[in-house]
Amino acid sequence: MQSKIPPLHPKLANIEPALIIFDKDGTLIDFKTMWGNWMIGLAQRLEEAAGLSIAPQLFEAMDYDAESGHIAPEGNLAVTPMAGLRNLTYQVLQETSLSETMISEIMAKVWHTPNPLTDSRPLADLSFLFGVLRTHGLKIAIATSDDHAPTEALVIEWGLSPLVDVMVGADDGIPIKPAPDMVLYICDTLKIPPDKTVMVGDNVADLQMGRAAGVGLTVGVLSGVSTTMELTGEADIVLSAIGELIKT
Repeated sequence: MQSKIPPLHPKLANIEPALIIFDKDGTLIDFKTMWGNWMIGLAQRLEEAAGLSIAPQLFEAMDYDAESGHIAPEGNLAVTPMAGLRNLTYQVLQETSLSETMISEIMAKVWHTPNPLTDSRPLADLSFLFGVLRTHGLKIAIATSDDHAPTEALVIEWGLSPLVDVMVGADDGIPIKPAPDMVLYICDTLKIPPDKTVMVGDNVADLQMGRAAGVGLTVGVLSGVSTTMELTGEADIVLSAIGELIKT
């Protein structure tokens, strides 16, 4: 007997969507596991290379609390693209006694981006979830403040390429969140109007992007850096995690 297809969340079903756009970090993958570990590792490497105490200044610049692991929802670590995080790190080093030559050498030696293939953890069975969404006729896209290449590498590694129609990263030359441009680009590429589109994210900037683009539904998830109170003003609905987009 053929198994029954799980239905969409009623709020999604009500607008009869044709496209769902996901943020990546904090929405599809565990933000704190990947970015918190990267932040601590980067600070350790910088201190070893410089022979100075740098971690406190770096964490403050990135809006990261190493003791609690808290990442400020609107802080730099949560919303700034990689190029901006690199510049912030450079600026922290410039505030020390190190020469420009030494700073450049340290950055060349130490700077690295998170490895999504080893450091990320999915927040749902993405193959199952995306498969159900596709069965309901939805196109699927990802709009992230991370760069395009690591996002694509993760999608390929997890076998999601056949299920993801468009990916947009912060280095693709499109104005970043909360500007509406990423959503509008995806909608234009797939020839789907924004009012038939759902935007899902863990950050206020994700939802503001969706609203500015005129999407039919904004969905906040609590699996990332934001609280219910922080998301409620911009979200039409708030879910614990993306698994609740369908009823199993």
